Amino acid sequence: MSITADVKQSLIKEYGTKDGDTGSPEVQVAILTSRISTLTEHFKTHKKDNHSRRGLLKLVAQRRKLLDYLRGKDEARYRDLIQRLGIRR
Repeated sequence: MSITADVKQSLIKEYGTKDGDTGSPEVQVAILTSRISTLTEHFKTHKKDNHSRRGLLKLVAQRRKLLDYLRGKDEARYRDLIQRLGIRR
């Protein structure tokens, strides 16, 4: 239920601000979003997997905190990120 190294590298390359950028909120939110979507697909076939569901809720909360931080620091970067990821309406 984790993402592969290739997928992670492509997300870092796409959302990073410079080479090897793994600490920026954009990259972290993109990686969390990928993991969340993977787990969401997992739950379509494994409805009673409550242990993984708890992990999903923790990932969603972590992504929410990072998005709140980014929104407070730079509203334009926040809006650009949620538009690129398609996580808000």
